[in-house]
Amino acid sequence: MLSEEHIPVLAEPLIEKLILPADAVIVDCTLGHGGHSLLLGSRLGPNGRIIGLDVDPESIKKARDVLAGLECRVDIYRENFSRIDSVMELAGAESADLILADLGFCSAQLENTERGLSFEQNMPLDMRLDERLEVTAADILKSEDENVLADIIYRFGEERASRRIARLIVEQRKNKPITTTAELAAIVVRAKGLNRRWVKSRSKEIAQTFQALRIAVNHELDVLERLLENLPSRLKTGGYAAVITFHSLEARIVKQSFKQLEKAGVYEALTKKPITASQDECRRNPRSRSAQMRVVCKKM
Repeated sequence: MLSEEHIPVLAEPLIEKLILPADAVIVDCTLGHGGHSLLLGSRLGPNGRIIGLDVDPESIKKARDVLAGLECRVDIYRENFSRIDSVMELAGAESADLILADLGFCSAQLENTERGLSFEQNMPLDMRLDERLEVTAADILKSEDENVLADIIYRFGEERASRRIARLIVEQRKNKPITTTAELAAIVVRAKGLNRRWVKSRSKEIAQTFQALRIAVNHELDVLERLLENLPSRLKTGGYAAVITFHSLEARIVKQSFKQLEKAGVYEALTKKPITASQDECRRNPRSRSAQMRVVCKKM
């Protein structure tokens, strides 16, 4: 049985869109704790296969336990989904019936006190989803000049106060490096003239800057674009690609990529508009509120 943190987003509407054979090959690009793979894999027979990718060793460990009872074959790789090409070659899988990417985070990642992904607790400003990456959020705040910081916060956080925030970051680091989530949140509060009690809320006013740094640290938009470029060559004819996004930047990239390939006759859209969570799902799983899913089928 899935615990709350394992609940996969938009799983039921995804399954409704798919017709998969019992021997299907499914690539779960964002394995997490295995929620989507468990539901999809339970529909496969012994000749079916799940290929899971994730960069987080703790998530992989939990996913192995969750998926251990499946009848189908399960292969898990600690790789970023931008390397889907090389992973499928290594796995000996030429093409897939379904390639799925859920671009959100599980609660365990947000609550991990070593990652610094949330401003609700005071944590080190790391933000790496893959500890093998060399640059942390604190490194960026320490080393980048004011214009670069402003650009990061504006482009990846869509934050209009990016220049004020960047200016205060540079002023602050002259006295002391910014190394914790509380220090960064306090700078954003000051730059935007917010009430300090907002620091512990899920206010978008603060979250935009945190999102921007997380995207920069993990190169999230770059790796998403590489995944989308590789999808057509790794899908079987009649195979599906499904991507679940959680903010406008990644949604825009997925929408544009799918649209271009639809016009080229490569894909058929199975979702005229992105699928969003029902009121019931939002009640059961608040994480699903901002989720949007787009599904396409490969025609050629």
